Amino acid sequence: MDSRTTWPALLSALLAGEHLTSDETAWAMREIMSGTATPSQIAGFVTALRAKGESVSEVVGLARTMLEFATPLRVEGPVVDIVGTGGDRAHTVNVSTMAAIVTAAAGARVVKHGNRAASSSCGAADVLEHLGIRLDLTPEQTARVAREAGIAFCFAPVYHPALRFAGPTRKEIGIPTIFNFLGPLTNPARPTAQAIGVYDARMVPVLAGVFAERGVSALVFRGDDGLDELTIAGTSTVWVVKDGAATQTMFDPRVLGIPRADVGALRGGDVAFNAQAVHDVLSGESGPVRDAVLLNAAAALVAHEGPGDDLDTSMRAGYDRAAQAVDSGAAKAVLERWVEVSGSC
Repeated sequence: MDSRTTWPALLSALLAGEHLTSDETAWAMREIMSGTATPSQIAGFVTALRAKGESVSEVVGLARTMLEFATPLRVEGPVVDIVGTGGDRAHTVNVSTMAAIVTAAAGARVVKHGNRAASSSCGAADVLEHLGIRLDLTPEQTARVAREAGIAFCFAPVYHPALRFAGPTRKEIGIPTIFNFLGPLTNPARPTAQAIGVYDARMVPVLAGVFAERGVSALVFRGDDGLDELTIAGTSTVWVVKDGAATQTMFDPRVLGIPRADVGALRGGDVAFNAQAVHDVLSGESGPVRDAVLLNAAAALVAHEGPGDDLDTSMRAGYDRAAQAVDSGAAKAVLERWVEVSGSC
């Protein structure tokens, strides 16, 4: 098949329900990231792609090209990221942000990639800034923070400046597109392991397939209640990615002794409310928020260590490590150190 690297050819193929190759979507993303594509071309492309349904190879090409345009970030050693795509409209507290701190306290180096709130009341960047973390760091400063604090944050606008060409169009069309799912795939630190929550059931295996293609160790999951986290309200569908393959399974937090709790128990508020929730959990407060944080930190630790043959067993080990990191005061100390190091840059 000849490469369809013109907008009419690309859009015609998508409207006919045909999948594009990774090279073809890479071409499209290059046109967008370079500022060459017009708003109409961008809107037509992302809408047609969403209507057809994105394939693994298509997303591989898009993410690869976004990373080519990203500001490079080099962090030493194995790195894990834990993040949700957002979009579940549940307006919970910042579970993955708290889980990232706990994961770092348990001994894994974390580089979290995120932005301000899009669909929620308070995004990762919003709450971290309120807690005293500097967002406007250079790549060299970010690498230093990761080295000295064990955790760092990549503020997406700093590392993906070319996204400004797509921003106005995304806002105008007002619907979720592939850009809503590319964040976890385009961490400039290029993590060796990832724990990713996805609200869209159709996209969970797609993102898992991208990680499998990369050879990354990952857990990609969706709460069966629609949360972009491992949920405590019921079971979660999990794709375990290891050795270049992705396999689907189900996880029930009750195997860890976590009681069922309504999602409403995780509901957040403004940035001050969510920041206080961080302090409460890291100070050892018990309850559903702690349970959710430890559960998701366990997923990040499993991804970082490499999933074993039995997910329940791996999650038990990760959960125990996460609980110890909080109960020993290590997680609270990591946040304090993070604030100190980022502020001294």
